[in-house]
Amino acid sequence: MGDLIPLFPLGSPLFPGVVLPLQVFEPRYRRLVADLVALPAGSDRRFFGVVAIRQGWEVERVAPAEALFDIGTTALLRAVTPQPDGGFRIVTVGGDRFRLLDVHVADDPPYLQADVEWLADEEAAEEAAGDSEGLQAPAVPGGDPEGSESAEVARSVARGSMGLLARNVRDLFARYATEVALLQGGVLDESDVDPTLDAALAPGAQLGLDGEDGPGLDPETAALLRQVSHDARGLSYLVASAALLTTEDRQALLAESATRRRLASEVRLLRRELMLLRELGAVPVPLHQFAGPLTPN
Repeated sequence: MGDLIPLFPLGSPLFPGVVLPLQVFEPRYRRLVADLVALPAGSDRRFFGVVAIRQGWEVERVAPAEALFDIGTTALLRAVTPQPDGGFRIVTVGGDRFRLLDVHVADDPPYLQADVEWLADEEAAEEAAGDSEGLQAPAVPGGDPEGSESAEVARSVARGSMGLLARNVRDLFARYATEVALLQGGVLDESDVDPTLDAALAPGAQLGLDGEDGPGLDPETAALLRQVSHDARGLSYLVASAALLTTEDRQALLAESATRRRLASEVRLLRRELMLLRELGAVPVPLHQFAGPLTPN
C-alpha cells in the first residue's frame, strides 16, 4: 500500500515547479478544494495529484486506472478564491512526482483517490557516479576513487556536460518559441522573414539575457527562460510544459527521473519540432483540443 492522495485528472500532465491555475466548478472537485481548505493552516497535505487522461479515454466510462497515465505530479494549493456560484479559482504549483498503484472510486468522497508511491530524482546518484551515461571514475589501486583526483575530474566533466546540454536545450527552445510566434503572426516561410531576424534565430541569440527580448519571443517566455537559465532541472520541466508536444511525449519526459536524460530527450524532440515547423509552415495544435470534454473540468 502506498500513500493515499486525492486525484484530479486533466488533459495534460503537470510538471514540478510549473504554476497551474484552475477554475473549479464541477461539484466533486468543489468538494475536493473544500476538503483541502478545511485542513489546518500550514498542513503539508494541501495538495492533490494531477494525472493525465489517455487521449480518447473517458474516465467515467472505463476503469480509471486504465484511463489514466500512471505517472503524475502533486499540485500544491497556493491560492483559493471562492466564486459567487460556489466554485473556486485556485492557483497551484507542481510538487513531487508519483506513480499510481491503485485508483479508488467511492461515493464519499466523490472525487477519485489513489494509492501512490513517490518517485525520487536521480541527480544525487548521477553526481556521485560522475555521469549516468558512463563518466565513471577509474578505480585507483589501494585508494578511494570517490576521493581521488580522477573521480573529481569525472564529476567535473559530468557537471560540464549537464551545462552544455542545458544550454543546448535553452537555445533550441528559444528558437522553437520564436518560430512558433512568427508562424502565429502569419510569417509562413523564410522569404517572409525580415533578414534582420536571422541573427535572432541563431542558437542563443534570441534569449535576450542582457535584458532585451529577441524578436518573436514573447516577454513571458523570455523571462521564464532567463529565470531558469542556470537551473537545468527547472529548465527541463519548463520546456516539457511549454512546448507543443503530444501528451505521450510529455508523459515520457515526466517519467524520466534524471535531468540529464530528460534534457537529452528534449534536444531530440525540439529538433524534430523545429523541422516540422519549417517543413509544414504551421503550428501544431495539441490533439486534446479536438476532443470533446472528458469531464466538466
